[in-house]
Amino acid sequence: MKIKKVHFKNFKRFTDLSLENIPENAKLVLLIGANGSGKSSVFDGFIWLSKSLDKEDEDYYLKNPQNQTDVLITFEDGESISKGNFEENKNYFYGRSSIRIVPKIEGDGRTLSLMATDKDAPRSSIMPDFRFVNDVYAYILQINETLLSAAIRGHSVDSKEVFLNYIEPLNQSLKKIFEETGAGILQIVDLKNATPDSSPKLIFQKGESKINYDLLSHGEKQVITILLNFIVRRKNYENSIIFIDEMDCHLNTALQETLLQEIVEKWIPDSSQLWTASHALGFIDYARKAEKAVILDLDSYNFDVPQTITPQSKEILDVYDIAIPKSILSQLFSDKKIVFCENQNDEYYNLLCLPKVIFVGLKDSRDVFLQVKRDIKKYALRDRDFLSDDEIIKIQTEYPKHRILGYYAFENYLYHPDNIAELKLKGFDKKVYTNNIIEQKNKRVDYTILPKLISSRAHYEEFKTDEMKDENVFSIVDDLKSDEFEKFYKFFDMKKEFNKEYLSKFNLSTEKLASTKWFRNKIENLLKPNRP
Repeated sequence: MKIKKVHFKNFKRFTDLSLENIPENAKLVLLIGANGSGKSSVFDGFIWLSKSLDKEDEDYYLKNPQNQTDVLITFEDGESISKGNFEENKNYFYGRSSIRIVPKIEGDGRTLSLMATDKDAPRSSIMPDFRFVNDVYAYILQINETLLSAAIRGHSVDSKEVFLNYIEPLNQSLKKIFEETGAGILQIVDLKNATPDSSPKLIFQKGESKINYDLLSHGEKQVITILLNFIVRRKNYENSIIFIDEMDCHLNTALQETLLQEIVEKWIPDSSQLWTASHALGFIDYARKAEKAVILDLDSYNFDVPQTITPQSKEILDVYDIAIPKSILSQLFSDKKIVFCENQNDEYYNLLCLPKVIFVGLKDSRDVFLQVKRDIKKYALRDRDFLSDDEIIKIQTEYPKHRILGYYAFENYLYHPDNIAELKLKGFDKKVYTNNIIEQKNKRVDYTILPKLISSRAHYEEFKTDEMKDENVFSIVDDLKSDEFEKFYKFFDMKKEFNKEYLSKFNLSTEKLASTKWFRNKIENLLKPNRP
């Protein structure tokens, strides 16, 4: 079971929110966003939909009591569920809240009977999740029952079944998570039944010491709490939507990535899907690299108005902003050249996989230039817009690492006749296409292009530096008036001024246009060290 779309109506902080286009093969859906961005509200939607709640609990979920509230979920097989058609006995969801660390194993296991129907779960994502105590009791009970069954059958009480089903899976995961991250080896080596005077105990080997669960660190308890739940309640995880809020609590970056990888690739069945929320660097890094993972960024949205959120491109490094500011990206990637560029062009520049180069998108050309103005060691790449040849020379002489595209915009490279010709598209005529561009330019030059020439140039941040701006724009006008392709094409906006009807039959994606050797060579040459 995997979710394709979720729609929230008048639910908590969401007036009308759709999470859409989740691919069928997504085994992990990672929600990112700053504190208070609404990540836990998504999980509350799963709880609200799947649990019978009293009126007080119901009111907690309403954004506006006067309006109808609903959560509609569409699965990859086309099935849809909402509050009106939800089958309570069907195991759609299994979730954990973020408050789940039990400092000490205490209690008597009286609520074990609630485990089968998940009635020991918290009623919202903000409530404590103390199911670990039941998990411990159930874990020991399951082991004891297996050993007893073996003894009744005349087998040795040193049963391999216990080891293979309960001990080895836990220890293998603990070894992978802790040993591979340099945290040492942590293994379960003993357990003790509850007595009338004491609670049950889980005993772990750590180095030369044997340590009771109660004395482990908070981060170690976090990992054990999650893994034991997977072992004890494995039936709950079959063909389900599993949601775990903030699994990264109290974990260092190395542990974060390894834990998430171990859970997704070992403990989540292929029939199920894991949703988790985080702003941890390790989780984001794993989700960017994993083939069957998507990232939904809930940050900086106004949820008082309708919003639609789709999976974030993994090539856009903005996803790291939640965990680490752009201002220190250069320190994080000290062995790579960080190139700041405009808007979301970094997504496609990064597809080039230039050696030791990472592109980081900023809001606009002003922000891009300010990066190199404040620190001349930084690299930047901005669109040309209406910068003359002489102005580019002046700017790049003063700021050698502030690189400027040779054409008006990023799109001019993508839609250049030479770039498209390299794709060898059936039916594409380079000459016809080139003439089409010339014709469109001539129709627009006097009425739309030239009128915005002066107004656009009034806002370039580079011109606030002395003697960078040429007051005379005749050279730009002359180039635009020319039918010599490489002259006018420098200033013809292929993003907004060009009607792409001729190209529509070829179904060209930006990814495909950015995949050519021609495009790669042009961008690579712009960043060469010896270039002015």
